[in-house]
Amino acid sequence: MSKETNHLTPSIDEAEEKKLILNRYRALLRSSNRNLSDEDKKMIRSAFDLAMDAHKDVRRKSGEPYILHPIEVAIIVSKEIGLGKTSIVAALMHDVVEDSDYTLEDIQRIFGNEIAKIIDGLTKISGIFDKDISVQAENFRKMLLTISDDVRVILIKLADRLHNMRTMESMQDYKQRKIASETLFLYAPLAHRFGLHNIKNELEDLSLKYTEPDIYNDIEQRLIEERSDRTRYLKTFSSRIRDRLNKEDLNFSIKERAKSVYSIRKKMLEQKISFDEVYDKFAIRIIVDSPPEKEKTDCWRVYSIITNIYQPNPKRLRDWITSPKSNGYESLHITVMGPEGHWIEVQIRSLRMDEIAEKGYAAHWKYKDEEGYNDQFLEEWLIKVRELLEMKSKTSAVEFVDSFKLNLFSDEIFVFTPEGELRRLPTGAFPLDFAYDIHTDIGNKTLGAKVNGRLVALNYKLRSGDQVEILTSNAQTPKEEWLPYTVTARARNNIKQALKGQRKKRIEDGERILQRKLNFVKVKPTPKLINQMVRHFGLKNADLLHEKIGKGVIDNKHIKGFLQEQNQGFMSYLRTKLRRGKKPKGLNEDVDKNELTILFGPNNESLEHKLAQCCTPIPGDAIFGYRSSAGILTVHRTDCPNALALQSKHANRIIQAEWMLEKMVDNTAILILKGIDTVGLVNKVTQIISNNLNVNIKSINISGGAGVFEGIITVIVEDKIHLDKVISQLKQVEGVTTVERRFKK
Repeated sequence: MSKETNHLTPSIDEAEEKKLILNRYRALLRSSNRNLSDEDKKMIRSAFDLAMDAHKDVRRKSGEPYILHPIEVAIIVSKEIGLGKTSIVAALMHDVVEDSDYTLEDIQRIFGNEIAKIIDGLTKISGIFDKDISVQAENFRKMLLTISDDVRVILIKLADRLHNMRTMESMQDYKQRKIASETLFLYAPLAHRFGLHNIKNELEDLSLKYTEPDIYNDIEQRLIEERSDRTRYLKTFSSRIRDRLNKEDLNFSIKERAKSVYSIRKKMLEQKISFDEVYDKFAIRIIVDSPPEKEKTDCWRVYSIITNIYQPNPKRLRDWITSPKSNGYESLHITVMGPEGHWIEVQIRSLRMDEIAEKGYAAHWKYKDEEGYNDQFLEEWLIKVRELLEMKSKTSAVEFVDSFKLNLFSDEIFVFTPEGELRRLPTGAFPLDFAYDIHTDIGNKTLGAKVNGRLVALNYKLRSGDQVEILTSNAQTPKEEWLPYTVTARARNNIKQALKGQRKKRIEDGERILQRKLNFVKVKPTPKLINQMVRHFGLKNADLLHEKIGKGVIDNKHIKGFLQEQNQGFMSYLRTKLRRGKKPKGLNEDVDKNELTILFGPNNESLEHKLAQCCTPIPGDAIFGYRSSAGILTVHRTDCPNALALQSKHANRIIQAEWMLEKMVDNTAILILKGIDTVGLVNKVTQIISNNLNVNIKSINISGGAGVFEGIITVIVEDKIHLDKVISQLKQVEGVTTVERRFKK
């Protein structure tokens, strides 16, 4: 639990220590904003006595009795988070099982199953962080698993971390930095997501205090120096507002506050400005005591009054009353120009909203005998947590934490369906994230998107206020190139699952097709024969062979060619020797043969080379090498426009070249289509390329006139076999008369 303990001789008078402990215990009883019954107080006293016994003679590095730590954690849980008796009892005993001879069974016998379950959760996440980031990430996931059981485990853990951060002075510097970095990395964002804004701000400030002490002390000192001037200024600023609000017969209070040290530092970094250039270092909060039915009306009345007095900055209006944040935060934020040209932020909220802002989710919960909760925002958040936890089995621990922080700790945007329904998404979300947020089937069938009535690309980043319409097609299926255009775990996980299913089906289909074709020519599909086919087509394994057959990239013609070559005996021997036997000259020992694509010269050497941009050769093309006067070896197609000139003028620089093993990379090819213009031509072409052949279209431009058309299509293919298949299929489209591969200009 990031604690430092010692068994030390008391440093102060024992009677004074007992008095201090008793005073803090009484402060704990006073801290609860709930009415504790005599039975509640009796249970809290039992927990306190047990904790006293478990931690007797144990001290922290500071020398103080260790029992003060669980008491202070319980006070934070009760006063600052707003939880009740069950959480107070659990907080008092949160270190008991880990640090003493008391067992979980003892806790269960004395205090019951519910408290024992919370203590068990707290014990399991003890020592959660490690220097190894992957272990740290895995442990963080384990902590999140406890959310599904009882959210109070995490809230007590946050309180524990806050008190540890408040009392780190006695620790060594490197431990202070480590704990502070961990806090800033995960605990502060977690507090923010639970709506605990005061705790989040304090965790951030304390983290900065230990990670960048000089910067923290400088900003803090300058805030202290400005305090008297700030107080005087804010009193002048708010007096005019107070007078006007009193005339409106509103029941309200005004609080003044300074921006946190961390948020000032963050703004200085983001905007590359100095401390003096941060103009909204101060703020006031106006809290109206209104009945639920008048809350919004009264908040907007206050807004109207303030903006009649001071000029607002329209770019800085934040309306979280109409659309609360996903953690339940409700407030109206405006920035106005005060006297002497200072920008002042004004927060307007009701008493209920203020309680939620201070206590977070705890303010929402409606406990019955201290059990359960009923909160829409928390439930929505927990659903997302569970989705991410399910995704963990398919990703590394570090990827999981990155995804978790992106999806649940990031700022939000608010977008709308065509019917006006509000949806929350992380900042940076794409139309596909929106589609999958609506429903998995919508996402899987996404053909395109309209934003505010305008057709947009799938890489369009959504912004707050956008109205999004998803265009779907039953013929559409998820594609691998969609993944860069998603940020939410739900979208990425569903796409990966669909791709995995598609590949599995293609492999199964290919296996059946190959079996049927070989049976037809009375050839037995032995493992040896399959391996020979794998090598023949330059693939890595049988799954890739079956997948290509299933996609139609390797068809009957190619299989027939392989079988004919097998029957030639000597050619089969040479090919086998070349691909399986002795390594070609010039091939380094550490070169992965699966990455080797071209061999040069009569001795089949592996040489450093690059592919010519003028003809963009792809695996399967007839090729040759040309070595320039500078010694650079470039690979051209034999039908390259420059081939004739190179071979005639520089025959001594020409080197024979041959494709060997296929490199699984994307290859670009440009196709020219010509023909008679027909209705739905573009749709037919894209249907064949994208859906029938699973080819990614990089760009398409088809124009027509006077009954004819010409089109240029850039496609991404695996090799020449794949490209030939595309060309063959396109030639069968009604109206298409010619399909040719074009050289780059």
